[in-house]
Amino acid sequence: MYISSTRQAPAGPGIPVVSESSDSPSAARSRAAVAPNVLALGSVSLVTDISSEMITAVLPMYVIFTLGLSPLQFGALNGLYFGVTALVRLAGGHAADRWQRRKLVAGSGYALSAVCKLGLLGAGSSVPVLGAVIAADRTGKGLRTGPRDALISLSSTPETLGRSFGVHRALDTIGAFLGPLVAFGLLLATPDRYDTVFVASFGIAAFGVVMLALLVRDRTQAVDRENPVSVDAALRLLLMPRFRRVCIAALLLGVVALSDAFVYLLLQQRLDISAEYFPLLPLGTTASYLLLAVPFGQLADRVGRIRVFVGGYVALLCAYLMLFGPVGGVVLLLPTLALHGLFYAATDGVLMAAVGPMLPAHLRASGMALIQTGQSLALLASSVLFGAAWDRWGLHAAIAAAVVSLAAAILAALWILPLAKESKA
Repeated sequence: MYISSTRQAPAGPGIPVVSESSDSPSAARSRAAVAPNVLALGSVSLVTDISSEMITAVLPMYVIFTLGLSPLQFGALNGLYFGVTALVRLAGGHAADRWQRRKLVAGSGYALSAVCKLGLLGAGSSVPVLGAVIAADRTGKGLRTGPRDALISLSSTPETLGRSFGVHRALDTIGAFLGPLVAFGLLLATPDRYDTVFVASFGIAAFGVVMLALLVRDRTQAVDRENPVSVDAALRLLLMPRFRRVCIAALLLGVVALSDAFVYLLLQQRLDISAEYFPLLPLGTTASYLLLAVPFGQLADRVGRIRVFVGGYVALLCAYLMLFGPVGGVVLLLPTLALHGLFYAATDGVLMAAVGPMLPAHLRASGMALIQTGQSLALLASSVLFGAAWDRWGLHAAIAAAVVSLAAAILAALWILPLAKESKA
């Protein structure tokens, strides 16, 4: 496995440092393996995702059928679930780079999200309080995501970035697969007792925080006096043409991509799935994602990460066409969930692997947080817009609008993105 050496060759801004010569046996092994730090971070994400996906799996049914929210109200609440992270991602990335304490900042985010699981108990049926708890939980996610992805990038060799993010996302997805199963089991044993799910989710999340403290090693660089870390320096990353074009395309595609909750609600509406089985729907997505995350990460290293990223949205478009089409039953359910998982395998970690080499090491967390902020804002807008379309025009028209919008966004992204100039290393 790859363990970075303390002997490093000088590198310019934006050029990842390689610690050993490319023709040495140990360097050859590093290209074929994943760093222990990446595996540790993946294990933390696995445990944390069990906790978070327990909540995600039951939340749509809880707020719509238990609390009685309309699709538009749920769209606003679900948009808050994503949009709040935009307010803190940049702050988290900037703090991690400025203090060179990426593990500490990520850990504070994990801890805040864990505490919020208990906050759901106190929210009861109050929508404002529920929204505040969700906002705090997403604040924790916003704080941790940029520093965590920066640690993955800085712990990997340039040749294995796609594989490293693929392995991390695969471990993360194992947790996403187990979370709904745990929630389903708890609700099956204690029907309608959502408080049981919330308490169990807190205990699992707290264990993830302990794992982070014990297993993950921080990655730091010497402070560059000529190019200090600052908010202005992070925003100036958008002046880099290739990075700016990727940010614009990711923002455009995110605005027209439906959130997971809406995909599952659409399947529930189309197939009339009973409430107790609703938490199992994400398992199809996560199973597909789990199987494909590493292969697609390796494919991205070979053929180009941006190409694979755009291909993921083509798969998502195919999933929407399935939802819009006349087929039903298993013929609708399984391919839709498989394509949904393929979309994540081709986009989630692959995008971070693509932008990593574009960014200076000392601003890696800030740059990743910047593009993730754009995606969070896009998901906020998407969730509210689709909820409003569903509420006003009906389900069929809303899906048709989503299909047309995503197809147009993919064509625009193909024109915007620097496909021919992409470096695979």
